[in-house]
This record gives sequence, C-alpha cells and structure tokens, in this order.
Amino acid sequence: MPRQGLTPETVVLAAADLADEIGVDRVTVSGLARRLGVRDASLYSHVRSLDDLRVRIALRASGELADRLGDAVAGRAGRDALGAFGSAYRAYALAHPGRYASTHLQLDPALVASTPSAQRILDLTGAMFRGYGLTDPDLTDAVRLVRSTFHGFATLEAAGGFGHPRDLDTSWRRALDALDYLLRHWSDTALPSAP
Repeated sequence: MPRQGLTPETVVLAAADLADEIGVDRVTVSGLARRLGVRDASLYSHVRSLDDLRVRIALRASGELADRLGDAVAGRAGRDALGAFGSAYRAYALAHPGRYASTHLQLDPALVASTPSAQRILDLTGAMFRGYGLTDPDLTDAVRLVRSTFHGFATLEAAGGFGHPRDLDTSWRRALDALDYLLRHWSDTALPSAP
C-alpha cells in the first residue's frame, strides 16, 4: 500500500528537486527513498523503475520549460521573441540543472509525440522561427543552430566555463543579436558546403 501523502506527482517532484541538487544521472530510487523517509519498495507503488522515474522527471521538466517559454514569448515576434525565448531557456537551465539535463534524455518518440508539453515546446519554437520566414530544410538547420547556442551558453555558464571578466549578460545579448541577424538574413547567406 502506498505511503499516505505520497503520490506519483510528489515522488516525481522530489526526484526533480534531487536531480537539481546532485544531477539527474545520480538520482536513484534508494536515494530518493532516503530523502522521502520511506523504503525503496514504497516508491514502486508510484514509479515502475529508475528509468520510469527519470522519464517522469524529463516530462515534468518539459512541462515547466514549456510554461516558461510560453509565458516569455506571448505576444512577441522577431528579435523580441528570440530574446525572450532564449532568456527563459537560459534561466531555466541555470535554475534547474538536473531538470534541464533530463530534457536531453532520449525518450521514446511515441511518448514525446503524445506528451502535450513536449509538443508545446515544438510549437513555440516553430512559431518563433516562422516569424523569420524559414521553412524546411532551413528551419531545421536554424533551430539546431539556435538550440546549440542556447544550450552551449547555459551549460558553459553553469559550469563556470566563462573565465573572462567581460559581463556575461552583455555577451548573451550580443549572441542574441548575432542570431537574430543571421536568421533575418538566412536565405541571403550562401555558405560554402562543408567537406
């Protein structure tokens, strides 16, 4: 019988908090049980396995990130939307490193397709890029570039990887300006193909 007060939601929330503290890859059912003051077996009334727990952390994080991104870009377009999206993305990654890392776990594509929060992130991203008039295959390439920039900046910042004394927010704004310029001129940019 499940312990009174524990629900799948409270278990996943506690696991997400633990992931932020120690890293999603270090979360275990035993460690979570200790944190909650229960036996390991008690948690299996709420989650099937460690993999299931990590998937649930990822889905929760996707929902949280989708909410933040949606709030940030509402009513915005172009550079304003790009900046709001990027800043919300960066802030979430820095505030919730374990949750953020979980959003990069390889999940079953059918599960992702059936998860409203994951779809919402895709829809928000697509809407932001449509403002630049991009369509596939350029759209896919642009999304990959921007996501890599946001992820790389936030990951390096979280790890203390920027040792130069220049203000990080100034560098961040310059990166956003450069991305905006590139996206506005994407079709004008005939780049040589890589070998």
